[in-house]
Amino acid sequence: MIPRYSRSEMTQIWSPESKFRIWFEIEAHACDALAELGVIPKESAATIWEKGNAAQFDVERIDEIERETKHDVIAFLTHLAEIVGPDARFVHQGMTSSDVLDTCFNVQLVKATDLLLEDMDRLLAALKTRAHEHKDTITIGRSHAIHAEPTTFGVKLAQAYAEFERCRNRLINAREEIATCAISGAVGTFANIDPQVEEHVATAMGLAAETVSTQVIPRDRHAMYFATLGVIASSIERLATEIRHLQRTEVLEVEEYFSPGQKGSSAMPHKRNPVLTENLTGLARMVRSYAMPAMENVALWHERDISHSSVERMIGPDATVTLDFALVRLTGVIEKLLVYPKNMDKNLNKFRGLVHSQRVLLALTQAGVSREDSYRLVQRNAMKVWEENKDFLTELLADSDVTAALSEAQIREKFDLGYHTKHVDTIFARVFG
Repeated sequence: MIPRYSRSEMTQIWSPESKFRIWFEIEAHACDALAELGVIPKESAATIWEKGNAAQFDVERIDEIERETKHDVIAFLTHLAEIVGPDARFVHQGMTSSDVLDTCFNVQLVKATDLLLEDMDRLLAALKTRAHEHKDTITIGRSHAIHAEPTTFGVKLAQAYAEFERCRNRLINAREEIATCAISGAVGTFANIDPQVEEHVATAMGLAAETVSTQVIPRDRHAMYFATLGVIASSIERLATEIRHLQRTEVLEVEEYFSPGQKGSSAMPHKRNPVLTENLTGLARMVRSYAMPAMENVALWHERDISHSSVERMIGPDATVTLDFALVRLTGVIEKLLVYPKNMDKNLNKFRGLVHSQRVLLALTQAGVSREDSYRLVQRNAMKVWEENKDFLTELLADSDVTAALSEAQIREKFDLGYHTKHVDTIFARVFG
């Protein structure tokens, strides 16, 4: 976790203090269930809760014990015994380390996901507000980065809203898939612990009991989870890239907010660079990179090995912390985005009506001209605009082959911008309901 790209709300979830507190809760809830089953005294379960809740787990002490034991869960249990006293002998009855580690990891992922969902809600709200603000702000649509046909800036933002709404739904599904608990003991057979203990712990921790664990929770769940984060990151990059292109000096249709006192370059005082969206592009690359090792974690040896462990200690915090930061940053970009409708209009008309070529093509075909001939007639006039800076309408009106099929009024009518925005309300109704 890099402090520069971290928010305290998310990093706290992955702190050692938070992890050990979750470990304790898993163990204590298991003791409650064991007590109800008569395996351990109820008084001992109560003592474990009382003393554990009152304690502040000493991270340095746990690390000190681990340096000797070379085992993190045993180090924690030893420290817990120092706090609880003799009743600690009933902790971890019939359990294995993965019961604690895997269940804790999933609890942390669920907590992280809840925060990511809040981030998504704020981003969606910002996109919806700005989309409606610019629903009728006409701009040029581009394909291959070349002028295509008119659209509106609101439609661009509505597209982003729809995409992130899909991302939100995927994240909800990923949360459900990852929210499982395993308290099944060595190799997952429940030989030394009753399945009712797992059910109790799962309910208490807000999880579902894993269908079948093999000492570890199957890592296909985690692979899907981190892949989902990668897809969200890609959607972030898509919108960030659009903003970066639209901020180019030659385009300048939108711009990141440039605050008073902000500096764009150490060498060139005139610079106003799209640093936030460039940063988002880089962060998206990092989040996506965590998906591949998560997929490679699926194939473990037999009932378990720990080749996945070191990976998850890194990608769990890093992927969620980075995506959290990126979503919040993107929301800020959208909320403060400077939009320049005059520049949009200027760019739209840069090639003097060329963007209406398809309407003329279709009109010619409807007037009885073959599609091949229609395309040839329109293209030869369009090329004059590209190559000689001619006016498209003027050239069409001067082309006898075109005017033989279409009247002047029919040709002029094809240059109406409103034609391209007549279904914007339909699009918005589909996106926003």
